[in-house]
Amino acid sequence: MDTQDLYTEYRPLLFSLAYRLLGTVMDAEDMVQETFVAYAGLGEAQEIHNQRAYLCKMLTNRCLDFLRSAKHRREVYVGPWLPEPVVWREDRGDHDPMRELLCRDDLTMAYLLMMETLTPTERAVFVLREAYQYEYAEIANLVGKSETNCRKIHSRVKQKLHPEVADRHVEYAKDQAVLNRFVTAFTTGDTGTLMELLSDDVTLLSDGGGKAVAAIHPIVSSARVLVFLQGIVRNAPSGSAIDPVTINGQPGLLFKAGDEVVGTFSFDREGERIGRIFMVRNPDKLARIGS
Repeated sequence: MDTQDLYTEYRPLLFSLAYRLLGTVMDAEDMVQETFVAYAGLGEAQEIHNQRAYLCKMLTNRCLDFLRSAKHRREVYVGPWLPEPVVWREDRGDHDPMRELLCRDDLTMAYLLMMETLTPTERAVFVLREAYQYEYAEIANLVGKSETNCRKIHSRVKQKLHPEVADRHVEYAKDQAVLNRFVTAFTTGDTGTLMELLSDDVTLLSDGGGKAVAAIHPIVSSARVLVFLQGIVRNAPSGSAIDPVTINGQPGLLFKAGDEVVGTFSFDREGERIGRIFMVRNPDKLARIGS
């Protein structure tokens, strides 16, 4: 199989793996490109029996190196750091090979944000085991650890993560119903319904990266979150619009000023109420949404 055929067949898999490990689309795309370039440079001198496993190992090593170097940058990031949203529009069609890989429970904003609490190696072991069902012997080969060590790492991560987020399955229809009620109440000024839909201790995380208007610290409580959202809408430029889309496998909203995407809105549902809101306003994380 030549390099172009390999790229066509394995790019969706490698991109979804890189995105789960890194949480950023641009960096995931860069890791995939670097992996294929490096693979093509091997030529025919090295005989490779399992191309899929070899490509995944190359990619995983690059992602681990990147995560270790990115740790400091995320620690000094201006305001809350959120994963770069992956936005799906229905007009892209059901037959796009990326659709099934990206519309998964383990790609929600809440899930990816939870993954940020892990070390790079913990994250790799957990993703490879949970998302791709790799055997521990395969994981050991990919991350350069012993099989026994990988088992211990996976067990430790399972205890470390919040089970209510790690084990939650996306219920798209229920999420959509809550979002529809929220948008209707917001546009009609129905404050009573809005307060019913927001949990008392709802938390809003707003990622502007120092490049767009956003809250530097998480906003907590239904009253404060509502005031913040009303301010965002009130100060929106003329010609602004809100489009319903799918964000990381869940219903969400796309904020636009003309043809420019200026923000995304997604949330984590707790029963019939919104427990957390994720707003991405950093232009660097929105640049690829239109493509």
